[in-house]
Amino acid sequence: MMDIALLLSFLFFMCIFAGVGLASMFVKEDTTDDYLVAGRGMHPALAALSAVSTWNSGYMFIGAIGFTFMMGYNVFWMAILSTLGQVLAWAWLYKFIQKEGHERGVRSLSSLVAEKAGAPEAKLAAVLSVLFLSIYAAAQLTAGGKALLVMLGWPEMVGILIGFVLVVAYCYAGGIRASIWTDAVQSCVMIVGSGILCWIAIGEVGGFSGLHSGLEAQSPALTNLMPPDLRFGVSMWALAFFLGGLAVAGQPQVVSRVMTLGSDKDRKQAMIWFFVWQTPFVILMTIIGLASRVLFSAADFDAELSLPMMAMETMPAIGVGMILASIFAATMSTADSQVLACTAAITDDIKPEWREDHKTTKKVTLVVAAFATMISIGGLYIPGGDSVFTLVVLAVYGLGGIFVPLLIIRWMGYTPDTNHSLAMMVAAFVGVIGWSIVGFSGADGIFPSVPGMGAAFIVHFVMNQTRTPDVSPFGRYAVPDLKKMGAIAATIIVSFCAFEVTYLVTAPSNSSGGVGDYVVIIEEQRQTLAQGTEYVADGETLTLEFNTDSIESWPNGDNVVGVWVTLLFSEDETSSGLGCGVLSSGDPEPDTITGAVARGEFNGSDSQTNDEWIGLDVIVKWYDEYWIDNMNEIWIEDGDYWADFVSGYSESEIEDKLDVGGVGLGDYKLDITVDVEMGGGQNCEHTDDGEEVEYVIEIGTMSQTIIPFDEFLGDLV
Repeated sequence: MMDIALLLSFLFFMCIFAGVGLASMFVKEDTTDDYLVAGRGMHPALAALSAVSTWNSGYMFIGAIGFTFMMGYNVFWMAILSTLGQVLAWAWLYKFIQKEGHERGVRSLSSLVAEKAGAPEAKLAAVLSVLFLSIYAAAQLTAGGKALLVMLGWPEMVGILIGFVLVVAYCYAGGIRASIWTDAVQSCVMIVGSGILCWIAIGEVGGFSGLHSGLEAQSPALTNLMPPDLRFGVSMWALAFFLGGLAVAGQPQVVSRVMTLGSDKDRKQAMIWFFVWQTPFVILMTIIGLASRVLFSAADFDAELSLPMMAMETMPAIGVGMILASIFAATMSTADSQVLACTAAITDDIKPEWREDHKTTKKVTLVVAAFATMISIGGLYIPGGDSVFTLVVLAVYGLGGIFVPLLIIRWMGYTPDTNHSLAMMVAAFVGVIGWSIVGFSGADGIFPSVPGMGAAFIVHFVMNQTRTPDVSPFGRYAVPDLKKMGAIAATIIVSFCAFEVTYLVTAPSNSSGGVGDYVVIIEEQRQTLAQGTEYVADGETLTLEFNTDSIESWPNGDNVVGVWVTLLFSEDETSSGLGCGVLSSGDPEPDTITGAVARGEFNGSDSQTNDEWIGLDVIVKWYDEYWIDNMNEIWIEDGDYWADFVSGYSESEIEDKLDVGGVGLGDYKLDITVDVEMGGGQNCEHTDDGEEVEYVIEIGTMSQTIIPFDEFLGDLV
C-alpha cells in the first residue's frame, strides 16, 4: 500500500512540474535565441530560483549529503567558503558576463572567453564544455536513478532512462524557458520538502543536542571542525572550497540563467533572490546530512543514499513522494540545462553555421542527451563510476578551471590572443584531470579547483612575460612594486603558517577515533549451547530447538558472531546371510547425513557421507566474515590472540563491522536429516534403518580491542 501511495504522490508532483514546463510552450517564440536564452527577458526572481535549482540539483540531495555523512562538522568549511565564492562570482564575474553577453549577443560561455564566436579558443572551450557538462549531466541522471532505486525499488538503469526521456521532453517543450519555469517551481518544492524532512530528522535524533552527542558517540572526529589526516595541510584544502564556489561563474548551465537577464539591475535583483533562497537550503541540507549519520551506520552503507533512506523511514507516503519528485525533477531540470548549454556551445562555436538552424539545434540536443545517458549507464559498470559527488566534483572544478581564470583576466582588461587562451585552457584541463587521476582530489587531499585554476594562472603569467612583458598581467591594474609585493607575500605566508599551526593543534588524531590506521585484537570464545545423541531414522528429519537463555553467563560478552554445530556418526549397517563373506556380496553403501542450523533469518547447512568422514561441521556466522578475513594479519607471538591491521576506517566504523551486539541471542533450531543407502549382494542382506548422530552446538562470541597503530607500535617497544 505504501508503494502505491508513494508512487501516486511522486506522479502528482511530477505532473505539476511537467504542467508548468508545458505551459511555457504558449509564450515561447520558435527561434533559436528564445530556445537558448529566452530572448534575454526573463524575470530576475525566476532566473534566480532556476539558478538555485540548477546549481544544487541532484548533487545537493545525493552527493553533498553523502559527503556530509562522511565528514561531519568539518563540512561547514565547504558550505561557508563555497558560499563566499558564489557571492564573489555573482557580484563580480556575473556582472561582466551579463554585460558582455548582452552587448556582444553571445549565448554560450565558450563564445564569451573568445573575441568572437567560432574562434579556435571558442571551439576548444566548447569541446571541453561538452565533455564536462556531459559528465555533469550524467551525474544528474545517476542521482535520479539512485533515488528511484531506494524509494521505489526500480533498477538504477530504469531511472537513468526515464531521466533521459524527461530531459529530451523538457528541452523540446520550451527550451531554456521551460527549464527555468519548472526550476522555479521545483526550488519552492525543494526547500519546503527539505524543511519538513529536516524538522523530522532533528526530532528523530533528539534535537540538536542529540545530534551532537550521536555524532560524537560514533567518532569525536565527526564533531571537530578540523578534518583528520589531511595530506597537504588545511590551507589548500579550504581554498579549494572557496574556488569551488567561485567556479559557479564557469558553469555554462548557470551562466545561461544570467544571460537571460536584460540588464545589470536585473542581475542585482537576481543575486538577492539567489542567496535568500540558496542559504537556507544549504543549511537544511547540511543538518539533514549530519542527522543521517546518526540514524544510519557508516559500515556497508552507501552514504549517497542517506537522504532518500531517511525520507523512507521517517515520512508518510505523500511526503516521500514529494521528496522523490523533488530529487528527480531537480536532477532532470539540471541535466536539461546542461544539455542546452552543450547545444549552445556546439551550435555557436563548434558548428557556427548551425547557429540559426532551429531544427538542427534540437537534433543536437537529442544527441548530447543520449551521450550523457551513455556516460551514466557506463558508470554503473565501473567501480566508483556511480558516485554522484565524484562526478560533480570533476565536472564543476574542470569547468571552473577552464573558464574562471580567463573570465578574471578579461574582466581585468587583459585580452589574451588565441594561443594564450588555448594554453590556459589546456593547462587547466591537464591540472584537473591529472590531479584526479593520481588520487589527490579525495576528501583528505585537495579538490582539483586549486591545481586547475593554479595551472591556468601560471601559464598566463609565463606567457605574459615571454610574449607581452610590456602589458600588465593584471590588465588595467598595474603590477605592484617590490615593496607592495613583499608585503602581500609576507601577509600570505604568515596567514598560511598561522592556519597550519592551528590545524596541527586542533585537528583530531587517530587516537580520537578518526579515520586512520588501527590494530584490531580479536578474541573469540565458544560456549556450549547443547549436546546429545539422537537416532535419526532413514528419510526423516529430526528437529531440535534450543535457546541461548540456557547459557548462564557470557564471559566474553554477548556479541554472538556465529554458531558451530558438530555432528559425529559412523556406519551402522548390518549384514546377514550365507554369502556375506564372499567378495560379490557387496560393500555397505554410504549414508548421507545433513545438518541445518538456523536462528531467525540466519541459516546454514552442510552434508556428508559416512564413508568419507566420521563427523560434520555446520557453521553459521553473521558478522562481516569477508571483511575480517581480508584484514592484514599481525601475529602476536607473546599471547594467545591474533591481531589485524586496518586502514582507512574510523574507530566507530570498525566497531560497526565487528560488534553485532545481541543479535545472536534467542532461539536456535537444528535439523538433522539421514538418507541411508543399503548395499548387499547375492545371499547377503544389508539393513540400515538410520544413523545414530552425536551433536554438539556451540555459540561463538567475540570481543575486540581497537588500538591506533602508532600507539600499538609504542607499546611493543
